[in-house]
Amino acid sequence: MAHDPRFACGHLCLDFLATTHPEEQLDSAARLRDWITAAGLVPEGTPLDHIAPEWLVGFRELRGHIGQLVRTEPDRKPDSRPFDLSLARVNELAGAATPAPRAVRADDGALTRALDHAPDRAALLAVIARDTVELLTDPAACASLRQCAGDNCPIVYVDTSRGRRRRWCSSEICGNRERVARHRRRAGLARA
Repeated sequence: MAHDPRFACGHLCLDFLATTHPEEQLDSAARLRDWITAAGLVPEGTPLDHIAPEWLVGFRELRGHIGQLVRTEPDRKPDSRPFDLSLARVNELAGAATPAPRAVRADDGALTRALDHAPDRAALLAVIARDTVELLTDPAACASLRQCAGDNCPIVYVDTSRGRRRRWCSSEICGNRERVARHRRRAGLARA
């Protein structure tokens, strides 16, 4: 069952991290192309036919490093080697040139965004890696990072709610599951 990508985590890199839940969403080159377009890494209509299945390894590797970085508090861990290795790799990937946009006239005369050429793997990974660097170096965003309180939900998001009391990645999904489970527990106790 294919799931639509979610883009509600507050940062591109966290939305990318969410591609593991509820199941692997980057399981083919076609699905990777779809995610890249839906995430806005490239303008709509950018040809991405050159993206091959072997690209998945690099994208999944980056996703693993992002998970290590946002789910670890390095200053509280006596051994921060995994964190440091992930940080070094993200910084390395962030150093590549990103796709260069340009303004072009559409058929109706309006200006639209396009790329000079199809982006390579390093350029697309750099966009996500740079967003990770932006997140990690923003003290306010880091202080607002939250892990979803839903059962078995690995989603990490930036809590921008009033009062910073958001508990779930999605009130409609994980929040609703929690409310239903609570209702069932209360109803079960009432019957007992």
